[in-house]
Amino acid sequence: MTGIERESMEYDVVIVGAGPAGLSAAIRLKQLDADLSVVVLEKGSEVGAHILSGAVLDPSGLDALLPDWRSMGAPITVPVQEDNFYVLGPAGQIRVPNWPMPPLMSNHGNYIVSMGNVCRWMAGVAEGLGVEIFPGMAASELVYGTDGAVKGVVAGEFGKNPDGTIGDGYEPGMELLGKYVFLGEGVRGSLAKEVMARFELSKGKCPQKFGLGMKEIWEIDPAKHKPGTVTHTMGWPLGSNAGGGSFIYHMDNNQVLVGFVVHLNYENPYLYPYMEFQRFKHHPLVAGLLEGGKRVAYGARAISEGGWQSIPKVVFPGGVLLGCSAGLVNVPRIKGNHNAMLSGKAAAEAAFEAIGAGRQGDELTAYEADLRSGPVAKDLRKVRNVKPFWSKFGLTASLMLGGADMWSASIFGGTLFGTLRHGKSDAAATGEAAKFKPIDYPRPDGKLSFDRLTNVAFSATNHEESQPCHLKLRDPSIPIAVNLPKYAEPAQRYCPAGVYEVLTDEAGNPRFQINFQNCVHCKTCDIKDPSQNIDWKTPQGGDGPNYPNM
Repeated sequence: MTGIERESMEYDVVIVGAGPAGLSAAIRLKQLDADLSVVVLEKGSEVGAHILSGAVLDPSGLDALLPDWRSMGAPITVPVQEDNFYVLGPAGQIRVPNWPMPPLMSNHGNYIVSMGNVCRWMAGVAEGLGVEIFPGMAASELVYGTDGAVKGVVAGEFGKNPDGTIGDGYEPGMELLGKYVFLGEGVRGSLAKEVMARFELSKGKCPQKFGLGMKEIWEIDPAKHKPGTVTHTMGWPLGSNAGGGSFIYHMDNNQVLVGFVVHLNYENPYLYPYMEFQRFKHHPLVAGLLEGGKRVAYGARAISEGGWQSIPKVVFPGGVLLGCSAGLVNVPRIKGNHNAMLSGKAAAEAAFEAIGAGRQGDELTAYEADLRSGPVAKDLRKVRNVKPFWSKFGLTASLMLGGADMWSASIFGGTLFGTLRHGKSDAAATGEAAKFKPIDYPRPDGKLSFDRLTNVAFSATNHEESQPCHLKLRDPSIPIAVNLPKYAEPAQRYCPAGVYEVLTDEAGNPRFQINFQNCVHCKTCDIKDPSQNIDWKTPQGGDGPNYPNM
């Protein structure tokens, strides 16, 4: 929107996103120079409100950033005690022994955590060092200088009408300007997506691959609770329909974290990831654990899965990409928080050196070099072929080939197969409906499994309804004219929050409806829509899910 006058505030570094990457960057900047001015903008109502992760935390990132974290009151108190891995069938399971797995897959020394609570604690550390943190402040636009470099963001804009015009209580927000802007928005952030396109950061790289992760927190019978137990499964119910798997982590307070991941490169447009998750909980291994318990929270988010081959150039004029904005998840380990922290630390060190040398608005090439050769690179290069194996050859072959490749990387420092490339994007992988049959999913029983809208209530999601819809259709005709006849409009199914519906009017004509109030900000629609017709934009600050301890 042009012609709007905004006040501005200037900082040394502006950080978008109070996740582990952004907060690590803020902390490290203040460790290096207490006089640097640093601001962190968080679109959630509070720090942690939009954080959803498994999570088993590899503490290497935190060890590098805050070596004394164990004596600082960090909410990291449940060490992993037992590591289980199963391949499921419809009525049973086979346990895969731990000894054939490469050492990098071991969870010894890791911790089961709520990353939301870890981020809340990190925010306290950052504020104690003098970092300014503004929750409820969505960064909705980038600000560019006359030279084309990113020089800041617009944050705190409120009060637009549903059609995008200025409402009676309109607040234009502020321009927060920095010598450098760090984007730590998480997976498929709207500003990161813009700079990646504008500066061609993915040129020459493989397309990013994604998964959809869904998670519930359950309080279970104390007799069944085993703090520190980690269980991962693969196989049923997905079978040959899609790649993916589950995690079950026993935290403290008789709580277990139950999660399910579906790789978004599936072909069958009738696949319903949310219902696969609900069906999974009826497997005897899982049902026996959850029966008699109660679900207390639900959420979902996309996961970057492309790994080493898909990491874009992470620097651009005036800023950098951090953490999941750059795609730093180690897929076989199901871990990315340690790499997010390491990326934030490295970017902060590069910015500190640049500002000290009198620079600003240029590319922080030292950060790019660190990411390509430092601890993040060492972590991701070893596992770079696991995802391509899985995509090309399926579960069984990928377990054998991927395992051999990781062993080779662990022992000899190189892989047996070089660097395999990913194929098409997840959107392009979607097949035409005529080539597949609809999948008949069991109706949720309301005890172990639940319908989407019931579960969304357990995410505490809320959006002010008078604002513009933050899910933008590039062409409003495509859902009914193209996606419905060609792909059976998969948005009805891939969304884990029931945002998209195809309804029929009195004359029998279909129409596409967007219930943006339900959106849990997972970004799956932006990723998986086969026509690439949906752009996820940030809504006004404070809206969305309000996760208590995800």
